[in-house]
Amino acid sequence: MAHIDIEEARKQFERIDGDGDGFITAAEFKSALAQGGDWNVTESVAEAIIKSRDLNGDKVLSFDEFWSFLNK
Repeated sequence: MAHIDIEEARKQFERIDGDGDGFITAAEFKSALAQGGDWNVTESVAEAIIKSRDLNGDKVLSFDEFWSFLNK
């Protein structure tokens, strides 16, 4: 995966964060993937993806968690 800079990551994060509260929920993630044409992602798949990237166990992704995932 090509390395992206923090500005690009922030734009992506803000696109996914539908309500602009600074956190990505499973529902927001699912709808972002659907907008991108991936209709196969169910709520439970979205929750599993979030859970695998969620460092503090709050069931949502903060920008820091999103960014650290992108930089793995």
